[in-house]
Amino acid sequence: MRLVTIAIDAGHGGEDPGARGAEGTHEKDVTLAVARRLKALVDAEPNMRGVLTRDGDYFIPLHDRVVKARKLHADLFVSIHADAFVTPDARGSSVFALSEHGATSAMARLLAKRENESDLIGGVRLDNKDPYLAKTLLDLSQTATISDSLKLAKAVLGRLGEINALHKGAVEQAGFAVLKSPDIPSILVETAFISNPDEEKRLNDEEYQNKLAVAILTGVKRYFATNPPLSKSRLALQ
Repeated sequence: MRLVTIAIDAGHGGEDPGARGAEGTHEKDVTLAVARRLKALVDAEPNMRGVLTRDGDYFIPLHDRVVKARKLHADLFVSIHADAFVTPDARGSSVFALSEHGATSAMARLLAKRENESDLIGGVRLDNKDPYLAKTLLDLSQTATISDSLKLAKAVLGRLGEINALHKGAVEQAGFAVLKSPDIPSILVETAFISNPDEEKRLNDEEYQNKLAVAILTGVKRYFATNPPLSKSRLALQ
């Protein structure tokens, strides 16, 4: 098997802290900690390498994260986040994929809207996008990519369910800007609810961060077991 590249995206960063827990935990710090652990695990696998979209506390526009993954010829894109809700009792892990036809639930739609507003916090003009990201028409390539994204998301969600409650037992879909690569299967993982006091505490625990990383990697490997990566010759044609 050829070298497989996994783009690992730590959500938020810099002036965009993401969600905040009751004890003051910032989502941007949790996502980076889990992303670094996931990269270390991926790098320890034969024929796999992990690349981080950010490796520090700084802001990166959403479309730049996608562009970086594509320049590195990533085979998969995994964006790591921590969820939040107005009431502290919401809990559980979720996995999302891009949708062609609107969100699968009101919650998914609102979450995508909130995540897509990260660029506004960082002062990025929403109309200053790469042409392929500005296109609203999803071609057949995108449709196939979404199909693969759903397979990957289901595999990862199943593993997360072994270490945490699931917020919903099925993969959800919505129009997340960071998942809009036309040719890389992409998922967004909401590790847990940082707004839930118990889950905030777990998200700060290094052992639990490692469990999350192991669960994601195991899901990725399960996906590749039935969906082997394209050969280099096929990649050269893209």
